[in-house]
Amino acid sequence: MRDIMGLMSKAKEMQEKMQAMQAEMEEMTADGTAGGGMVTVTLTGKGAMKALKIDSSMFSEDDVEILEDLIIAAHSDAKAKIEQIVAEKTQEMTAGLPLPPGMKLPF
Repeated sequence: MRDIMGLMSKAKEMQEKMQAMQAEMEEMTADGTAGGGMVTVTLTGKGAMKALKIDSSMFSEDDVEILEDLIIAAHSDAKAKIEQIVAEKTQEMTAGLPLPPGMKLPF
């Protein structure tokens, strides 16, 4: 019975930490760049695009496809950075908890 109470206490503690982490994710941002900084995308911790900056040298009819590719690449870069930050914070938060291998948080 003692183990169950300890597990319930840990679950409640983890739930509180998850709520705090989700609130923190709303405030978190990451910049992704492409083309040597010619395109920069800023994403929130939830993956929403918050800002897009494009170097003025990219505004040419001949460069439209390149610009589109750079925007996608910058977005992917920022998304990868956000995912890494979230993974690190989740790992810190769940350290010491007996979670099954491969279980990913937040749910």
